Amino acid sequence: MKILEVTNVDFSLRHFLLPLMRALRARGHEVVGVCADGPLLQEVRDDGFRVEALPMARSLSPLAQAQAFRSLVRLIRRERPDLVHAHMPISGVLARLAARICGVRVVAYTCHGYLFNQPGPLPRRVAALLLEWIAGRVTDRYFTVSDEEAADARRLRIHRGAVGIGNGRSPAAFRPDPHLRAQVRASLGTPAERVVVIVVSRLVRHKGHPELLAAMAQVPDAELWVVGDRLASDHGETLDAAFEAAARPDALGLRLRRLGYRTDVAALLAGADIFALPSHFEGLPMSVIEAMLCGLPVVATAIRGPREQVLDGETGLLVPPRAVDALAAALRRLAAAAPRRRRLGAAGRERALALYDEARVVSRTVELLDA
Repeated sequence: MKILEVTNVDFSLRHFLLPLMRALRARGHEVVGVCADGPLLQEVRDDGFRVEALPMARSLSPLAQAQAFRSLVRLIRRERPDLVHAHMPISGVLARLAARICGVRVVAYTCHGYLFNQPGPLPRRVAALLLEWIAGRVTDRYFTVSDEEAADARRLRIHRGAVGIGNGRSPAAFRPDPHLRAQVRASLGTPAERVVVIVVSRLVRHKGHPELLAAMAQVPDAELWVVGDRLASDHGETLDAAFEAAARPDALGLRLRRLGYRTDVAALLAGADIFALPSHFEGLPMSVIEAMLCGLPVVATAIRGPREQVLDGETGLLVPPRAVDALAAALRRLAAAAPRRRRLGAAGRERALALYDEARVVSRTVELLDA
């Protein structure tokens, strides 16, 4: 089959879809990536894939979305694929509607988180639900990364055949590694005995960085590594003011380490002690899976996605979103108890091996797409 894998930006294609594209190619399919242009596409092209860059936009601009839709229709008519597999909310709706208009034989979708489940104005959430319901009518194979959102899709009649397929990462790449731990800490000048809390995510407000920075002020002696950057297509307020305030000597000072976008995330996770992700909403975050595979206890918010991944008190701790004091208390409890960190981290790795092994998740997705 000829398959178009369609998403919004280069970050999503490189970090979320590339393993699936490789597996589909190994099955003998011709796979073409489709998303907005960006520097991370070079890695995908170096892997031997053709990637078509279209003017996909992560915005609600009618003009921008009309342009993206016209480009998708032209591309699909030219490529004549057997299957279009769409991802992400806006690009997912556009690609499915374009595929159906063009008469594509099979239209598939993977939901990485519903916009109508996110905090925001009621009219926007209702509009997002309506769009999902309309697009669900033209979708043959419907997947979600979260079991909870698969249940939402069936309950709300977005798609009665919705299947939760999960997310996955490689246990060979993400694992505890004492040598890497020592190496990373030495490179950053972090003492072996210091407790390190790490967060890996885009620098956007809904990931909860301001709450984490405020909470870390209540966790004495622990160091915070912030890994990730802001995408050019990200919207909303920047976090510059929050980081500048946290970097003051009377706040976190030198205990705050901003590491930016990194390609050695597995090594950084191996060098840390606690993973934190106090998001306001999520799909099924890959970063939590990576941390669990590296044997780190996870402190996350009790929201869709993380509450499916983290067993409170068994593999990590769950706290309410936007609750600085509760987040600080959870981090303090783990920072003060190395045996508990090791116990929860080991249990988290076992859970991740059972549920979030990339090879099994991708294999199941391929089987469902091939059906």
